[in-house]
Amino acid sequence: SACDHPQESESPPLPPPCVMALRAAALRHVRPIGAAAARSSGVRSFSLLAQLSDADLTEDQREFQSLARSFAQNEMAPYAAEWDRTSHFPVPTIKAAAELGFGALFAREEFGGTGLKRVDGAVIFEELSAACPSTTAYLTIHNMCAWMVDTFGDDHLREKWLPQMASMDKLASYCLTEPGSGSDAAAMSTKAVRDGDHYIVDGSKAFISGGAVSDVYLVMCRAEDGVVCLMIEDGTPGFSFGNNEDKMGWKCQPTCSLTFEGVRVPVSNRLGGEGDGFKIAMMGLDGGRLSIGACSLGQG
Repeated sequence: SACDHPQESESPPLPPPCVMALRAAALRHVRPIGAAAARSSGVRSFSLLAQLSDADLTEDQREFQSLARSFAQNEMAPYAAEWDRTSHFPVPTIKAAAELGFGALFAREEFGGTGLKRVDGAVIFEELSAACPSTTAYLTIHNMCAWMVDTFGDDHLREKWLPQMASMDKLASYCLTEPGSGSDAAAMSTKAVRDGDHYIVDGSKAFISGGAVSDVYLVMCRAEDGVVCLMIEDGTPGFSFGNNEDKMGWKCQPTCSLTFEGVRVPVSNRLGGEGDGFKIAMMGLDGGRLSIGACSLGQG
């Protein structure tokens, strides 16, 4: 992990950079309530912290929890009902969360990420979702995309996208579900046909969180040698969006369909190799499901 660093033998070890960065952000932006105060304020009966003993969570993880809870209480909870009532996507609040290191929690620090572990992220997302599960769910998706770029992208893609994803100056969406299929690769109909140093993409995706708001979309397509994962930028000719879905809840998170009609995407925008896309998609979901599970605990 990027948080594991050798310790000096003759002096107390410094906290890892990711922890120091979060502490500095806390001093700049919010007033942490402290682990003791967090516990005394009433941990939810089904919370992750309620199921873990003091020995199970590290001091650093309790600091993450305190920081996230303070941010959620101060910057999200007072406004969440209005966001949902008016279907308002709170981009300034999301960017403020990114200033605390919450924009690329699992990406390496070299490219602007925070370099945390999955359990660290679960503690953070649980606290944020207690204030606004809809906004937090989008944060988990964006973080999943950042991890996928960091893990499967080449240095060019990492350097181009990760710093802006970490700051959330560029927002990302994950695009697998189609009108006629979910995670069934055999039923995927969106196609990417190779044309020199580009792919030509045709098809559609459904129920995409962040649709028409995000800046880049990680799109799974069927190619000649299997599924590919392509990064398709908003504004690319032939790429369009449907209307925002009329949902019963989670209204502050925009959700819509995507349509691709002869969209030209550089091969250099591909994560991994041709045929690796389905594996990449499933590995992204492996971590994403842990994060959305933490959201469910938080809103419970």
